[in-house]
Amino acid sequence: MNKNFSSIGKEVIQSEINALKKLKKSLNKDFDKIVNLILKCKGKVIFSGVGKSGIISKKIASTLASLGIPSHYVDAGSCSHGDLGMISSGDLLILISHSGQSIELKNIIQYVKRNKNIILAGITSKKNSLLYKSSNISFLLPNIVEAGPGNYIPTSSTTAQMCFGDALAISTIKQRKFSKLEFKKFHPSGSLGFKLKTVGDLMYQGKSIPFINENSSIKEALKVFNKKNLGVLIAKNNRGNTTGIISDGDFKRINYKTENINNLIIKKVMKKNPIIVNENMLAAEALSVMNNKKITALCVFKKNKRKTTGLIHMHSILNANIK
Repeated sequence: MNKNFSSIGKEVIQSEINALKKLKKSLNKDFDKIVNLILKCKGKVIFSGVGKSGIISKKIASTLASLGIPSHYVDAGSCSHGDLGMISSGDLLILISHSGQSIELKNIIQYVKRNKNIILAGITSKKNSLLYKSSNISFLLPNIVEAGPGNYIPTSSTTAQMCFGDALAISTIKQRKFSKLEFKKFHPSGSLGFKLKTVGDLMYQGKSIPFINENSSIKEALKVFNKKNLGVLIAKNNRGNTTGIISDGDFKRINYKTENINNLIIKKVMKKNPIIVNENMLAAEALSVMNNKKITALCVFKKNKRKTTGLIHMHSILNANIK
């Protein structure tokens, strides 16, 4: 019995690497045209395929949908039994098929060709296929050797199709300047949702912010400090602009150096120019800032950097399972 399975695995991976190298060289103006069709589509971007190509098509549709592009998958076989109604005027249909000749493709291609307001983009490895010849835009996948014996098991070819879809998706991001915040809208839950939480999602705001007027005495400040119980106070002037910050550590140091601290004025002992972050910053990035500066809280602003609109505390971030 051959127990050296790792060498077989490496051969499979190398075959797929070779396929991706060929795919990379094959990307051309036809690829650009398909990306532009996706970007300009006024309806839905619909993916379909048969067998393994259908599974890949479903994944690509899901990826585009997660990027804010109205997209879904239609099973090519089911289109012969009513699902053609899921494709309508103004849509872009992207059909993926290794051979481009599967029987299931015929009905869906005929339906699209009868409707001039539906654009068909065909992704196939066969230039003489029905799919390639019938499409408004066709992309010819390179001739690829499948991993394993006989060159017939869908392996390297499906890997190429998957990466082709990823290339389409990421290309749209570059053009649309799709941001992390927009991506977050479509991933509100799960570990990815936690990673994409922003400072604004977790910060203290409104009456919860531990404000103190810079002209207040330490005695007054301590009352607010104990009431808010956040380990820090944010000083502001009469115009509402943030002028400084004072932490529990600062209070302890002042108390150690001064016999009677009650009559001291906040602006005489506060740290000026506190570190501020925008509410749209990822909470994980804010945590990194705190760790680097060895502090536990940051002032948050929305538009005007002079005015604090929130306070983000390290504990709030850690309690949200963000590290």
